Amino acid sequence: MIYLFYVWRKDMAKLDLKYTCTVMGNLSGIPIRIYKNGKLDFYHSLITLQKDPICINLDSILAINEHIGYFVDPYFAYYGIVNSGNQKVVIGPTRQIPLSEQELKEIAFKADVPQSEVDRFIIAMRSIVPMPLESIMQILCVLNHVLNGEKTELKDISIFEEKQKALEEDIEQSQVDETISSQSDRPSDLHNTISVENTIQSIVSKGDVEALKQWVQNAPAIRGGTVAQNQLRQIKNIFIVTATLVSRAAISGGMDVEDSMSLSDMYIQKCELLKDLSEIINLQYRMVVDYTERVANIRKGKSPTKLALDVTNYVRHHLSDSITTEAIADELFLSRAYLSSKFKADTGENLSDFIQKEKITEAKRLLRYTDKPLISISSYLGFSSQSHFNRVFKSVTGKTPKEYRLE
Repeated sequence: MIYLFYVWRKDMAKLDLKYTCTVMGNLSGIPIRIYKNGKLDFYHSLITLQKDPICINLDSILAINEHIGYFVDPYFAYYGIVNSGNQKVVIGPTRQIPLSEQELKEIAFKADVPQSEVDRFIIAMRSIVPMPLESIMQILCVLNHVLNGEKTELKDISIFEEKQKALEEDIEQSQVDETISSQSDRPSDLHNTISVENTIQSIVSKGDVEALKQWVQNAPAIRGGTVAQNQLRQIKNIFIVTATLVSRAAISGGMDVEDSMSLSDMYIQKCELLKDLSEIINLQYRMVVDYTERVANIRKGKSPTKLALDVTNYVRHHLSDSITTEAIADELFLSRAYLSSKFKADTGENLSDFIQKEKITEAKRLLRYTDKPLISISSYLGFSSQSHFNRVFKSVTGKTPKEYRLE
């Protein structure tokens, strides 16, 4: 055994890892890197990125020390990691469903891509080959065999899962998270009687976060029907059923169809990577919270009109643009005058004021949870200048952005 290990290490000395990674990068169309002792030693990509998006989550990725590991970022893009001694190979990011333009703008913002380079960055990111998780895992298996001499199958891969990290950013450290997380040891699956399903669908479609919080605290012990012989498969199948229910409920509550279905796919993919029942249960609760909060953020009033929902969805998808009434009217095939008057009649709010408030809400989140400079935030949110951003922010909040950040 010692002799075989010696022979393998001797062969490893002859390995040209940079060449191997170059070939892998060319075959996959995905950026690939080699780190030595935590420092970047090699980078290869078929496309030219103005900034490597790995910088956003680099510390978390470097902290993964298993031979084969995995990291999923807040946009459900994934990085594959293989460790061997002081070397770490990282391939990514990619995901099966291409990132939206708004998501790419957010990534550019977080990666500190200069405003003048954002459009080129988005084009480059769109050129990264979308790839299913299984294909990335196969690449990891090959690299692990090359580096560590281990023959690994997909079922053997242990996925790195820092519980809920990606989702916690999405819902901005909400107080509801703690309540839901504390219920992870509760009899757990949400699949039960028709009345339970109807209750959950009603809560999600209304975006009623407080009702969900109360329901979780007082939820009955739930006994799901048998949908698989294996316990792990049973819980995963129930998760998929729940994802289908809440995604449809969110659509009926006003969430964009594509957004809702894509989010459901992402959650199901994340669930399939898990092997621990409690983690799946915890993720399931968070999924319901996530959908409920997203609907709550979209709905204006108790019974919003279709126009109000359409406008809200448009604004949310274009926060980093200089949004105009004309642009929204063109998107909805309405006249500018009719759109403005109808929105005011439906919501009691001027459309221009609503757009400003939505932008300032996002600005408050960025000021609170990032250390981005004011000029970067104002540019990202489509303001013509930082002074314009300061004026609008103060008119909405009564404080300057700097004062708000220092609170």
